[in-house]
Amino acid sequence: MPEANSPQVGIVMGSDSDWPKIRSVATALEEFDVATEIQVMSAHRTPEIVRQYATMAAARGVKVIIAAAGGAAHLAGVCASHTTLPVIGIPVATEVAGGLDSLLSTVQMPGDVPVATVGLGSGGARNAGLLAVQILALADQGLQEKLAVYKNRLADKVNAKNEALQKAIAGEG
Repeated sequence: MPEANSPQVGIVMGSDSDWPKIRSVATALEEFDVATEIQVMSAHRTPEIVRQYATMAAARGVKVIIAAAGGAAHLAGVCASHTTLPVIGIPVATEVAGGLDSLLSTVQMPGDVPVATVGLGSGGARNAGLLAVQILALADQGLQEKLAVYKNRLADKVNAKNEALQKAIAGEG
């Protein structure tokens, strides 16, 4: 039985050098007070560790796995092959084609092994965190309420920017 404050989201990455590129995933989850665990593991260099992690995640209370990797970017797919939990893949930008290699490796999963894939860059990483919050909110009224407040704040920001633009445009004429 998982502990009450056990991590709900597991964040794994293929290399510690990925952390600065995906830090915004953790920031998004922190904004909603979602407990996380963060680890480095490699689909190719430590496949047994990845298998054990993905296989045992649910028993530890993890409800969503977020896997970030660059290049061949197989980490999310390998995690998905060993769990029934939702897996979100973050393709990490590389020097090869600006990360297109990572994006295609993450998004092109074979049928029957789904991995939700977000975009490249810090916006994609942030979206992975927000998607995990939305998944968790399906069974958590408190998170649903926090998401509603968050969405309203986003709308308020856009409306304020529109108002400022309209005033600027009116002042030009």
